[in-house]
Amino acid sequence: MYRNTRTKKRENKRKKWIFLSFFIIGTFLIFWYNDFLKEPVLEGWDTYKLKKVVLIDEGFHYSFSDVSEETVKEFLETEKLSLQEGDSVFPDENTKIFSGSYIFVARAHTIKVMVDGSENILHTQALTVGQALDESIFVIDADDIVKPSRETLIGSGISVVVTRVVIEERVVEKAIPFEKKVNEDETLSWRKNIVTQKGEDGMKKLTYRISKYDDKEVNRKLLDTEIIKEPVPEITTQGTMVKLGKSHTGGASWYAWTGTMAAANPWLPKGSFVKVTNVDNGKSVIVKINDRGPFVPGRIIDLDKVAFAKIASLGAGVINVKMEEIVN
Repeated sequence: MYRNTRTKKRENKRKKWIFLSFFIIGTFLIFWYNDFLKEPVLEGWDTYKLKKVVLIDEGFHYSFSDVSEETVKEFLETEKLSLQEGDSVFPDENTKIFSGSYIFVARAHTIKVMVDGSENILHTQALTVGQALDESIFVIDADDIVKPSRETLIGSGISVVVTRVVIEERVVEKAIPFEKKVNEDETLSWRKNIVTQKGEDGMKKLTYRISKYDDKEVNRKLLDTEIIKEPVPEITTQGTMVKLGKSHTGGASWYAWTGTMAAANPWLPKGSFVKVTNVDNGKSVIVKINDRGPFVPGRIIDLDKVAFAKIASLGAGVINVKMEEIVN
């Protein structure tokens, strides 16, 4: 008897602990749902359907934890968030809302566009003036003048002025200069220069795209080039035969006088020609005697600056030369 009474007490005690455990666990679950999910589960089915929604409007984040509306449109109307012309919302207004939904609202800027003599109101979400014009119904040419510039960032209230630039194509004919070619002939005197083929200029047609503003040309772009007539080169035959007479050696200096292949000599006739060779490097030139000098012992010729530079450095001052008279 004593043992049975003791066993019953143990069973009753175990049942109490089991009941207490279930009570504690149930209470914990109720508070866990209510606190962590933020869903008031103890206030009926309607309150159980409340949702958490995040609204991002023009980059600003807003959190709503008691949303009961079913669609995006209903939510916007409840929160008195109106959409103006050019504004957009994502997802679509008819989309159903669930807990954890994100709603994005992009606002349009209102700008004035003056083009073709009229003022137009433009609602745009573009970032720059150029993007706004590209997305608009206006056809803006790349040459048209836009103020502020196409790269300017958009802001509400900005005024954009578009000035049309007149575009036209113009055809211009332009001469192509002929080339000159020289053939040498050692059987002809060096004084002979015979034109064996007369040169003629060619002709080409250039097509330009010209942009004009206020009757002034502001830009020109070459579109096409067409050769109408090929140029004909001028061909001459230059004699190279030189007959040499008396030879003289001595010093040669230089002076700046005519800037031609000329020289001064104390005794040779004016108008005669001589071949002058630098004995140190073998370089030579043919010059015309047109002056008198130099009157310095040991010097036989004074070369014009350009002639001297062909056979020696001007810094040399005086060089040793062989001067040969030309007889043909």
